[in-house]
Amino acid sequence: MTAVASILAVAIVFALGLSLLVFQAITGVPPMSSSSSEAADVISLLKQAGLAEQAIVYELGCGWGSLVIALARAFPDTGICLNHVGGPLAIGSYAGKRDDVFATWSKSIRELATCRNVVVKVGGMAMRINGWDFHEKADPPSSEALAAAWKPYVETCIEAFGASRCMFESNFPVDKGSYGYGSFWNAGKLLAKGASASDKTDLFSGTAARFYRLDLGPG
Repeated sequence: MTAVASILAVAIVFALGLSLLVFQAITGVPPMSSSSSEAADVISLLKQAGLAEQAIVYELGCGWGSLVIALARAFPDTGICLNHVGGPLAIGSYAGKRDDVFATWSKSIRELATCRNVVVKVGGMAMRINGWDFHEKADPPSSEALAAAWKPYVETCIEAFGASRCMFESNFPVDKGSYGYGSFWNAGKLLAKGASASDKTDLFSGTAARFYRLDLGPG
């Protein structure tokens, strides 16, 4: 191998390594998924400690939701909270493929919902990884605009898990760059407009109180 070729090879390896670090810095997602043994150890420790486990699902080698589904089935007595409706991506190689991603995501959501030890946080969908351009607009989106954008995801989660295993989440301050705090909760109210009184209670407080073992008191 010539000196030029050697330098080029080193440069390519360096660039690849740097790109992985940049990707993780931007998205907060490690470039490699956790090994099954590491995941089992973590869940086992959480189970012994009586703590709640939370997970964000991305398609990074393990497939949409496959890791969390496997963990939920392996540890049926351990409560698992799926953050941000599972994190459907719409950047990078997923940009411009929202319909295809939604089809894959919704299939995994329905499969994960068969695991009765799993609940889902409904929110956190305004991060840049989700592909919405709210943060680029001159004015923040209205509650109506948020509700319209997120309706398919919210309805899919509630239909699959039921309101008793869904909880609205603002994801603040992370989502602060995309919309106002009050706008999110008003969007949640619009999305839950047709729900029963008991379902609304679950969506806005009941599910969270049960999962996190919160004593909200009377009222």
